Amino acid sequence: MPVAGLPNLPAGKKLAPEDSPTRDFFYKPPDAVAADFIPLYANGEFQLFFLLDWRDRDKHGEGTPWYRISTKDFVHFTEHGEMLPRGAINEQDLYVFTGSAIQANKQYHIFYTGHNPYFSDKGKPQQAVMHAVSDDMQTWRKIAEHTFYAPEDTYEKNDWRDPFVFRNDETGEYYMLTAARFKKGVQRRRGLTALSISKDLIHWQPAGAFYAPDLYFTHECPDLFRMGDWYYLIFSEFSDEVRTRYRMSRSIKGPWSTPAHDDFDGHAFYAAKTASDGNNRYLFGWNPTRSGAKDEGGWEWGGNLVVHKLIQQANGELNVCAPDTVRSAFDKDSKVTWLHTTGHVNTEANKTIIQAKGSFGAAITEKMPETCRIRATVNFTKDTKKCGLLIRCDNECNNSYYLQLEPAWHRLSFDMWPRERSETSQMVELSRHIQLVPGKPYTFELFMDGNKGVLYLNDQVAMNFRAYNLKEGAFGIFATEGSVEFSNISLAKNH
Repeated sequence: MPVAGLPNLPAGKKLAPEDSPTRDFFYKPPDAVAADFIPLYANGEFQLFFLLDWRDRDKHGEGTPWYRISTKDFVHFTEHGEMLPRGAINEQDLYVFTGSAIQANKQYHIFYTGHNPYFSDKGKPQQAVMHAVSDDMQTWRKIAEHTFYAPEDTYEKNDWRDPFVFRNDETGEYYMLTAARFKKGVQRRRGLTALSISKDLIHWQPAGAFYAPDLYFTHECPDLFRMGDWYYLIFSEFSDEVRTRYRMSRSIKGPWSTPAHDDFDGHAFYAAKTASDGNNRYLFGWNPTRSGAKDEGGWEWGGNLVVHKLIQQANGELNVCAPDTVRSAFDKDSKVTWLHTTGHVNTEANKTIIQAKGSFGAAITEKMPETCRIRATVNFTKDTKKCGLLIRCDNECNNSYYLQLEPAWHRLSFDMWPRERSETSQMVELSRHIQLVPGKPYTFELFMDGNKGVLYLNDQVAMNFRAYNLKEGAFGIFATEGSVEFSNISLAKNH
């Protein structure tokens, strides 16, 4: 029977970071976590549907409903409550999983995944594409007769999810991209993006593979958009490195090429989808929590919203940076004064130079605010082994997180001391590749919000992370075996 009487978020309640000391800057629902976000730009705002998980089956029952928030700036949010409730235990959509939302034919449409893990025992498909409509985006009506299953002659019946629906302006038809798996082939590489076509959003005709590279277990949360002369196909995979990846093509028909760096962020950013306000396009994903709220805990499903702004390069490839509105939320700059130094540290004008040839050097300031933005530009010599930022550091650097450049490896990485695993030089799943050239400046832009961190480097790459074990400490800079010049250093609080 349907689950009734569940707590709901207050409809229309507006939230800003300053509303409550417990309100996260990077949004998550009260007493729950958010997973896949489904963005739609409508009514002058980003409408963000998302999967809500209370992680408390005894209290809230089983399954995941869809909720919705809206925002103009990714800083202030209005909560609109539950949009798509969970089905009963004997219905297809016990779990209301990912899909897409569009405006068409004078209505709002949601195409979503109905998932029921108990159906396998009954010989039924676990997953199906389902349809709901609304006149006002607040009250939704599910249309059970529009349920659409995987063509079992070609695809595995239990992997048919995450429908992304859009109108193909070239043909006047509606396209649906779906995460699917071939029935034959190498077991862990059968994933593909499947295509179905409709003229009326009701009757769908399977149209084969849209993109099938034989690389991943599946292509979750597909998304497609055009920017300038390029089409971009986005999907997320968990069988290689756990990443949201993208492909690019001059034509919607392909062929799809892989850019030199085909991911936007690291391990701690997943299931990202995009939306545009007509001026800029943004990428909406989530930073996962870790089990036991510990740095050594396993990565969990769901967490907090993180939004990246997409930047198109001259060659068509995509970089990411912080949204302008997120940056402008941190305008209370405080002067950085070094209170403790280690090694040879020299401060002159607006620069701090650490000479650490064959050694280690660091400069440390006062305690960091729980929520803040830190900026610093780094310029290193060719013999430098590591350099970057220290966060939540003690005066002797015995306890600290490290956000570091490793020039020999052309890598940005996250490290900590003490480490749970001392045999590794950094948290191997939290690293990003970027070409590092001695004598070239690299600008760190770090946003900290409690145990959540989002780092941007040179407005090229991003790296989400979690920082649980060290609850507080100072901000600092460091260099290992080299000479490094730090400039434009600032620390800003959230206004």
